[in-house]
Amino acid sequence: MHSFFTTQKLSVRLVRLFAGLALYGVAIALMIRGNIGASPWDVFAQGLSRSTGISFGLCTIIISGVVLLLWIPLRQRPGFGTIANALMVGAFADIGLAFIPQATGLGLQALSFAAGLFLLAFATALYIGAGLGPGPRDGLMTGLVRVTGRPVWLIRTAIELSVVVVGFFLGGVVGVGTAVFALGVGPLTQLTLRWLKVDLHAKGRRTTMVDLAAGRGPDLDGAAVAGAEPQSKAAPTA
Repeated sequence: MHSFFTTQKLSVRLVRLFAGLALYGVAIALMIRGNIGASPWDVFAQGLSRSTGISFGLCTIIISGVVLLLWIPLRQRPGFGTIANALMVGAFADIGLAFIPQATGLGLQALSFAAGLFLLAFATALYIGAGLGPGPRDGLMTGLVRVTGRPVWLIRTAIELSVVVVGFFLGGVVGVGTAVFALGVGPLTQLTLRWLKVDLHAKGRRTTMVDLAAGRGPDLDGAAVAGAEPQSKAAPTA
């Protein structure tokens, strides 16, 4: 099991990537079905959806595209996983919403939200650890961690608190679950990153679309996988 989370074999890393994206979408659906307040990014997507009349999933994709623009000043470059995340998380969330029933009663609502929160933190670490490029939101997080030197929990929490304010004014649903998510997702993400042996401070070469096509898969920028299998030296690419 340890080797599954640390190997640099491309086939295994692709499994980790897509499993993480699928779980992330399901996690979003679980929290929304809990109906005690959406996560900050989902408050934003809900507000945008209510303001424009387009679907939640499409709003999520649009937001991902806008967030990618914020990578430019951080000098982050998207990888295969970044593009997959931007295009697929909204779709997975919509699929989850189609199959997961609305929770009724405070106990089931709290359980649904808590399950979604823990699953989202695990899914985040899983696809970041694949080393094929972080998702748009997590790339923003890892870029700020690298630039500022601040811990993951602090950067992630600051981002989530900022986003929820914007979402609220757009008409998104804010509740006790929103506060729990904003304050808890940072520490939970840091915990799962450690559990899956992902080191955001390690120096590593970016994984690009060219690397993936050529079958090469070095660590993503600022997020190397601790304990990864050694790789032979490759000639520098243009």
